[in-house]
Amino acid sequence: MKVISLREGRERSVLRRHPWIFDSAVAKGSADPGETVRVQANDGRFLAWAAFSPQSRMRARAWSFDEADRIDAALFRRRVAEAVAMRERLQVPSDGVRLVHGESDGLPGLVVDRYGNTLVAQFLSAGVERWKKVLADALLEVTGLTRLYERSDASARGLEGLPEATGWLRGDGPTELTVAEHGWRFGLDAATGHKTGFYLDQRDSRAKFAEWVKRLGARRVLNCYCYTGGFTVAALAGGAAEVTSIDSSGPALERARANVALNGFDAAGAEFLDADVNASLRRFIEAGRSFDAIVLDPPKLAPTAAHAERAARAYKDINRLALKLLAPGGVLFTYSCSGGISADLFHKIVASAGTDSGVDGYIADRLGAAPDHPMTLAFPEGEYLKGLVVLRKG
Repeated sequence: MKVISLREGRERSVLRRHPWIFDSAVAKGSADPGETVRVQANDGRFLAWAAFSPQSRMRARAWSFDEADRIDAALFRRRVAEAVAMRERLQVPSDGVRLVHGESDGLPGLVVDRYGNTLVAQFLSAGVERWKKVLADALLEVTGLTRLYERSDASARGLEGLPEATGWLRGDGPTELTVAEHGWRFGLDAATGHKTGFYLDQRDSRAKFAEWVKRLGARRVLNCYCYTGGFTVAALAGGAAEVTSIDSSGPALERARANVALNGFDAAGAEFLDADVNASLRRFIEAGRSFDAIVLDPPKLAPTAAHAERAARAYKDINRLALKLLAPGGVLFTYSCSGGISADLFHKIVASAGTDSGVDGYIADRLGAAPDHPMTLAFPEGEYLKGLVVLRKG
């Protein structure tokens, strides 16, 4: 077994069972990509078994903090079984479920979503790439399914020195799938959609948005960065008469239109704009438009804390514009999915946007990812999605 030794004093996070070991913490030792190494403190004490990644700043990701563990196929089957069993306890009211959520499930770099009878997986680290066949077999054995599609085409693969990889790992067939939640249905394409094809993490937020639209009697709704129209369908289900949805992806907007039709809503109440959100918000302000409910769900702007300052300016600008467009008594659902933006910082950004726009509001709720996208006590970085429900005063 190869060994990596940490610099003196750099073992503290590992002792807290945090799974990430950065290159700056390593004093000596190396291994092949994905190879299991013994991580030890400067004085030789055992700390963890981890997967080594020689090209990444995240030089190793811990599999286990128990010296007695063997990193083998049996361990990975147990981890998959534990992850699936946890989701069964959650009793998620949908056939679209996040079954494995990386580090939070003891499988760093692995993301697996289930859409009906199909699994879609992302292998994003050198460790899970090395164990891909074992993990694929375990996923099908535990779930009893036969179809597993790979979407390992995220930028994180490049940071690990891994090429993109997509296609069927097990089984075959169409990649056009549907997912049901809250009595709604959404179409997706596992081969071409963002991430694994759909944003399951916003499942609970979509239901809450529909409830707020209904509660307020919101007639005019604006959905920014609408992707395939999840919040658009939620707004229409809540009784909105006019829903304007903006995205810069033509294919996503076509899917959004199809999802509106799939749920039986009148297309006359839904307007779709292939445009830049920031420019559109400014244009709406100039035209004197206002909305009773607004969703801001932008893409990741700060993947790490190093990008936080630049991202904060962008988040502040779109929230400032949205608050100006929000009618008195209206509601804003605003989000950050950036790991480099903490919940506290996001609140401060939105508060600053309120000051600059001359708008005050009540924080009616704090939002996060659905519970099948968990964080753990030892891994707070799992809280990547932060949201606020702001009820404008007036």
